[in-house]
Amino acid sequence: MAASPIAVSIAPRSRAELFQPLSADSNVPLLSGRQMPVLGLGTWQLKHQTVDSIVQALEAGYRLIDTSGDYHTQRGIGDALRASGTPREAVYLVTKIEETGDAYEAMRTNLAELRLDYADLVLIHRPPPRGVGEELWRGLRRAKRDGLARDIGVSNYSIEQIEELVYRTGELPVVNQIEWTPFGHSPRMYDFCHDNEIVIQAWSPLTRGMRLNDDKLAAMAARYGRTPAQLLIRWNLQLGVVPLPKANHANHQRDNLHVFDFEISQLDMAKLRSLNEHWSALGQLEYV
Repeated sequence: MAASPIAVSIAPRSRAELFQPLSADSNVPLLSGRQMPVLGLGTWQLKHQTVDSIVQALEAGYRLIDTSGDYHTQRGIGDALRASGTPREAVYLVTKIEETGDAYEAMRTNLAELRLDYADLVLIHRPPPRGVGEELWRGLRRAKRDGLARDIGVSNYSIEQIEELVYRTGELPVVNQIEWTPFGHSPRMYDFCHDNEIVIQAWSPLTRGMRLNDDKLAAMAARYGRTPAQLLIRWNLQLGVVPLPKANHANHQRDNLHVFDFEISQLDMAKLRSLNEHWSALGQLEYV
């Protein structure tokens, strides 16, 4: 069955403007009325020294941690939260369930690994091979009703898949977590998410290191006296996109947070957007 159009609610200001001026303590508003930190730490492949890496990230000032049931980092993240002494309510925890199986039970398993009572946000990690995951979505809605998750969203979904999911279930995701860099992004997805007040979270916002030596990026970063990685993170922030850079070394974690004391000009923001070639670290943007 074809999806019916989603009713659009266009905000009078851009999402980025809603949390200006930017600081490490800034939050982005969600559809639910809750808020989420504007920058987080990705933990994909952070399977070694997980506890130490997360503890130092929390000490550095990170307040959003992104994980998943298939990252094999959840147990270490839970241990780090307790070891750091950081209050649970001070950390925004994102986890994901896979596209197979029972979403509600997968959520219970994730929380058991984390040894937490709830996650702030749980996502469907990717669309299933068939359909758009309406049963998964219903399982997550149940998890939210039962207090296991505060908010629910999706990851790697196209516009059409989100529209179909909402048509079949009646609830918009608060987040779509997708690959998003100047070299690979979708203006159409950006407009769609903005118009429907869905926050874009950017996984691999640093291109997994593959494009950090790009001549145009490096030259612009040098003009600002910043690293290419810092410029990529700031570009996302000024768009109102929540970047989730992965870093396990303390100096890299600190560098990735050191992006709140400068601003990219509108001209340079446009130049960065013009680098778009739908590039993906995986070969193809999954949501386009």
